[in-house]
Amino acid sequence: MASNNGRAYFALAGYHFNPDDITRLLGIEPTAINAAGAHSSPDKPVISSWEISTNRVSDDELDVYKLTDNLIKQLEPAKEKILEVIKSHNLSPRLGVELLLSVDKDEHCHDVGFGARTVRFLADIGAFINIDYRLSERT
Repeated sequence: MASNNGRAYFALAGYHFNPDDITRLLGIEPTAINAAGAHSSPDKPVISSWEISTNRVSDDELDVYKLTDNLIKQLEPAKEKILEVIKSHNLSPRLGVELLLSVDKDEHCHDVGFGARTVRFLADIGAFINIDYRLSERT
């Protein structure tokens, strides 16, 4: 049978920036980067991204409140720097949650929500939230 799993991430995305500059300015090591837009031409812009993510967790560990709260705790000390790079590099901040949910279990559904700390931080930096979910096939 398939199991529930997911992860949470925080990303900064935009055109014509080098994610290594963001790492240097924030002093936070990302879990993933995409530097495609760093050298793209103005007539064909490509998006670059800088991301910090939780590990993918499953079933009993899949607590979206806890995942996002732990992620925000890592980012809070750099909040002012995050605001600076958003402005200076014209970046779009987002909190993402990716979920793979099993539809073949007779178990409770996991709550998908955000605590006050997460909501406050995201509002302060002008971030949006993206939830990507898929349902696993019955086996």
